[in-house]
Amino acid sequence: MDTRLLQTFTALARTGSFTAAAAELHLAQSTVTVQIKALEKALGTRLFDRLARGALLTGAGAQLLTLAEDVLEAESRLLAAATEDGPLTGSVMVGAAETLCSAHLPSVIAVLRDDHPDLEVHLQPCSTTTAVEGLRAGKLDCALLLEEQVGYPDITVEHIADQPLVLLCAPGHRLARREQPATWQELAQEDFFLHEQGCSYSDRLAQRLESVAGARPRLTRFGSIEATRSCVAAGLGLTALPHANVVESLRDGRLTAVPGPALPDVSVHLARHRRRQPTRAADTVAAQVVRHFRR
Repeated sequence: MDTRLLQTFTALARTGSFTAAAAELHLAQSTVTVQIKALEKALGTRLFDRLARGALLTGAGAQLLTLAEDVLEAESRLLAAATEDGPLTGSVMVGAAETLCSAHLPSVIAVLRDDHPDLEVHLQPCSTTTAVEGLRAGKLDCALLLEEQVGYPDITVEHIADQPLVLLCAPGHRLARREQPATWQELAQEDFFLHEQGCSYSDRLAQRLESVAGARPRLTRFGSIEATRSCVAAGLGLTALPHANVVESLRDGRLTAVPGPALPDVSVHLARHRRRQPTRAADTVAAQVVRHFRR
């Protein structure tokens, strides 16, 4: 049996849409339809009910899905074993929050490029939800999650680091370099520029500020770390960012730390899909990521 038919089958099962499966596999929609019909004919059973809202697995399709994934996993292991002694090649997709993509992963890629010039590593900035979806869909080989706790039964996680979180303002802000630390009550009256919703540490800070009795914080969300830093450096308000993302801004005096309540560190987890056998290339990238954070 052509395993490409199984790849199409599992993609359609994940997406529930012929259009989405075709886009994921870079195929024409008609090709997906033909391949699914060919697989159903070979197996002698209908795998999907074609509905107006998409493709729904039949009972037989649901039973065969796990077996199809096992076959594809075995094929992946076979291909990995065949190239185990050769030069490291292939393409690895890593999903991570923007704060990690900008502050940490470029140096990881630089080391890998020197050690393994034929290995391609691609970064995808994404939230935890998008990263988990990418792992499940096979679009990501691994992901870095900024979460205190990660609980997905089909995702394995390894805690690899804690990132210090810094409360920041411009040097000329009234809270800069004051003798007495700012209280939550004071901070809840300030303007804050935070990373977009879905960013775990920004969401926790927003919830803490809004939980203060009589709180009136004005919270502005950005999808860009640079936009956040620029607004705060201009004296427009405060923010909280991992220390690694503001080292240069603190060093050159564009930003300063605000004396205030202690903020919890941001946990970094390496995440993978539990049922997917990692390639040799993916294992190498993951190992370098862990070494970087644990130095």
